[in-house]
Amino acid sequence: MRLAPGTLGRRLFVGTLVWVLATLAVTGLILTDLFQEHVRRQAKRELLMHLNQLTGHLEVDAAGQPRLRRELSDPRFRTPYAGLYWQVEGADGEPRLRSRSLWDGVLRLPSGPLQVGAAAEYELTGPDGARLLVLSRVILPEMGAAEPLRLSVALDEAALRQPVRDFAGILTVSLVLLALGLLLAVALQLKFALAPLARLRHDLAQVRAGRRRRLESDYPGEILPLVQEFNGVLDHDAAVLERARTQAGNLAHALKTPLAILANAAARESGAFGRLVEEQVAAARRQVDYHLARARAAAAGQRPGQQAVVRPLLEALVRVMDKLHGERGLALHLAPVPETAYFHGDAEDFQEMLGNLLDNACKWAASRVEVSVRGSGEALDIRVEDDGPGLPAPARAAVLQRGVRADEAKPGSGLGLAIVCDLAELYGGSLTLADSALGGLCARLRLPGG
Repeated sequence: MRLAPGTLGRRLFVGTLVWVLATLAVTGLILTDLFQEHVRRQAKRELLMHLNQLTGHLEVDAAGQPRLRRELSDPRFRTPYAGLYWQVEGADGEPRLRSRSLWDGVLRLPSGPLQVGAAAEYELTGPDGARLLVLSRVILPEMGAAEPLRLSVALDEAALRQPVRDFAGILTVSLVLLALGLLLAVALQLKFALAPLARLRHDLAQVRAGRRRRLESDYPGEILPLVQEFNGVLDHDAAVLERARTQAGNLAHALKTPLAILANAAARESGAFGRLVEEQVAAARRQVDYHLARARAAAAGQRPGQQAVVRPLLEALVRVMDKLHGERGLALHLAPVPETAYFHGDAEDFQEMLGNLLDNACKWAASRVEVSVRGSGEALDIRVEDDGPGLPAPARAAVLQRGVRADEAKPGSGLGLAIVCDLAELYGGSLTLADSALGGLCARLRLPGG
């Protein structure tokens, strides 16, 4: 799962990572400490067992000297510096008996008066420099004995540290594996939990690209209200834009009727006034047509989910142009168009743009007009070429402006290419003019689609 910076998944994963690592670290410390205490208690129980055994085997001979009836059972007592020691000392603190494991060393216990029955625990340095855990007890070997004896059993603390180190190593590996397993589970859970958001993002892209009009997938209950609200916004925007287009059309129709009456009245006037009225009426008609086209395209361009299949629209336009310019004997050729080619926008706007380009090419063509469509990713590349006289490069930018005509002798208002250029820009596309392989002009229209 890819976690981009700043995403919800990254925040959840990082937060979980920190929490898991902190929890496992604290758990590891606590478990290690508990195990260390357990090992120490076990060592004390072992020392107490050896001390009881030492007490049971100790006796005093006729001369009053202590001795053991038999050796203690643990063989470490008989191996020099084996880590387990015992010692018997008198009231003066001098050793009377000691294990062979002490070799030539002694246990230097704290001095002081000995009290019979007193037991104590010490930590001190042993004969080989090791730290020792010592358990000591003061006894009277026989009833009426004059001298109490202090019996001590000691264990090298290295024997305590090694199990703890081994346990800590095993515990660390176990916790690391547990952490990896938990993080993998969290990653899978996040991927599963955030999958509806990824699907929502994909569906929104489909709506924006025009492949669908609404969000219709099944979503979890937590996301469904958001989807419903978004669909409501889409429906509301579609209704508002449709009303705006209808009002623009009504306004244009309301204006065209008085303009037609004025044009008819001006046609009956042969004077300068009549010609002036005719010119102004024609200019008003051009403005109405131009701004109506812009308003329709602006509304359609803002409406998501629109999609028009290109092939039938182009075939219909070629048939219309063939009839309009049939008396000239032009050959209109439409290159094969993929059935999957579509335009992300309104079909009427597509017809408006291509109709103007085809009509312009037919007006200037000598005998042939060719139309081709190429799809590149998320864009359409439509080319309309003719074998006419073409257009010099300096004049190409000018004819894309409103009201500019390449030749006043040709019929038209000078708005066709300007309308195409404006509509294309409203949809995020462009119109460019270049030389054609046929010898005339090539109008290249780029539009969102595929």
